[in-house]
Order: sequence, then C-alpha cells, then structure tokens
Amino acid sequence: MFARLAAVTTIGLIAGTAFAAPETYTIDSQHTFPSFEINHFGFSTQRGRFNSTSGRLTLDREAKKAAAEITIDTASIDTGLADLEAHLRKPDFFDVEKYPTITFKSTGAHFNGDRLTGLDGQLTMHGQTKPVALAINKLRCGPHPKSKKTVCGAEASATLKRSDFGISYGVPMVGDKVKLLIQVEAQKD
Repeated sequence: MFARLAAVTTIGLIAGTAFAAPETYTIDSQHTFPSFEINHFGFSTQRGRFNSTSGRLTLDREAKKAAAEITIDTASIDTGLADLEAHLRKPDFFDVEKYPTITFKSTGAHFNGDRLTGLDGQLTMHGQTKPVALAINKLRCGPHPKSKKTVCGAEASATLKRSDFGISYGVPMVGDKVKLLIQVEAQKD
C-alpha cells in the first residue's frame, strides 16, 4: 500500500561509497519499486508494488547527513490482478483521483560509522502525513557495469498501519499492518 516509501527507501541506498562532499542522485524509475505485504483474511499474504517512482537523494557521509524526496504515482499500483487494482484505486483505498501521489520527505538520517542505516521522514498518503522510519537493510554504491556511472542500490523496509492514513476498508479482516519493502537504484547527477 505503500508508501512508496519507497521512496523513502531509495535514499538509503546511497550509503555504500565514501564521498568527501554532498552528492546528489536521481532515482532510476526503471529499477525502483516500492512494494507491500498485507494479511488477507488470515489465510495469505497479498503483495503488490508501485511501478512509477521519482525523486532525488543527497548523501554526505563525512558530515553524516542524508536527504531524500520521493514521489510515488498511486495509479501505478500493480498486484497482478486487474480487478483488485481497480478497487485499490477507488476511494475505499488510495482514491487516486483525489490523491494521485504518495510522498516521502526525510527529516533525519542514522549512520553507523559512514554507513547509512536508516532514514526518518514524513510520509504523506491519502491526505494524511505521518512520521515513518525506514531501515536500510542493504546498500551498495559503485560504478555501474554497463553505464560506468556511479549508482547506489539499496533495500529498505518499514511497517505502518494503513488506518493511520485514513485507509481502513476491510480492517481487521484485511490487515491494518502493512510491511513496506523498497528496492531502489539511483544514479549520481
């Protein structure tokens, strides 16, 4: 559901290489897909992702600062099931006509040495803005084998309650707790 937080996610990917000054990266929308997992009637875990994400990241490991601004197109939701996607786009869930984007703007970063390990930020979804903490679970930066440009890739995660964002249709049968998993790649500007 989610939070394309992913967005969010993307900033974390930048922490793998030693940089002497702030560097900016642009999210690669072809390799960045915030995804989610949610309990479905206690029987299964339903999964989905958002196919359109944009944003920018800034990283200064020496100063232990990082920033991310991510935008997710809510209409780009993809579950592999056309009928479910149509329902998720309606007012019961994302209400994409009224709320066409999910945004994440970082407010702080956590480092272990010079490695970025987490991002705190404000997630805006369905007209509600709430704090969200992203754990950066994996991070690697370096030259891309094809383009030779500096790229950072990361995997980030968070858990949130969709009802906190005004999306409570089907709770509790359809889970309130949503696990966000964000894979992100960004290219140095």
